[in-house]
Amino acid sequence: MAGKKFKAAVSQVDKAKLYALADAIALAKKVSFAKFDETVEVTMVLGVDPRKADQLVRGTLVLPHGLGKSKKVAVIAGTPEKQKEAQDAGADEVGGEDLVNKIKGGYLDFDALVATPDMMRLVGALGKVLGPRGLMPNPKTGTVTPAVSTAVKETKAGKVEDRVDKTGVIHVGVGKVSFAADKIGDNAKALIDAFVKAKPSTAKGKYVKKINIASTIGPGILIDPASVGA
Repeated sequence: MAGKKFKAAVSQVDKAKLYALADAIALAKKVSFAKFDETVEVTMVLGVDPRKADQLVRGTLVLPHGLGKSKKVAVIAGTPEKQKEAQDAGADEVGGEDLVNKIKGGYLDFDALVATPDMMRLVGALGKVLGPRGLMPNPKTGTVTPAVSTAVKETKAGKVEDRVDKTGVIHVGVGKVSFAADKIGDNAKALIDAFVKAKPSTAKGKYVKKINIASTIGPGILIDPASVGA
């Protein structure tokens, strides 16, 4: 049954066409067929060589309209004051060395991890556990910071971060199918703008090679880069 629904969805997408962003979003919403509220995802293929450190493009931003769900945020802080600050900001799990040990023991029930700089000597030992899951705190993405309150609030508000994979592709959710089309559009444009601005000076040739939008199990729809200033 799902196969028939997918074929029906695919038949409504012109694979040879580059759609304006608004038209692509309207079509993605129209052809989504899952019984759950699918995530709408943007994929960008960038003309970079991620094997070179100066071309490992990374983007971090707070989406204007969030992602439709609040992330579970854990905070590892070195002082009672910072731990209280994290709790007051709405962190779901807060601790110090005890939380480091809890994670070592297999606890991973969170979507993002924030750490104060003084705790990174302990958090660093969690690299093998957190790294592959994209959960390792990093100063470049604002998750290693003394400003834990700001980090927690931004993450819960819809802060997203991603970097190109080894093939030069980024893949980020920009909302739910149930979102109003203009909200998905605002989020998608903010994401695309962030990665366009992050273009490395050493990147040669065409930088944004392809932009695609799709719901979780829906067909991909190509976006005209010119329609989003890319």
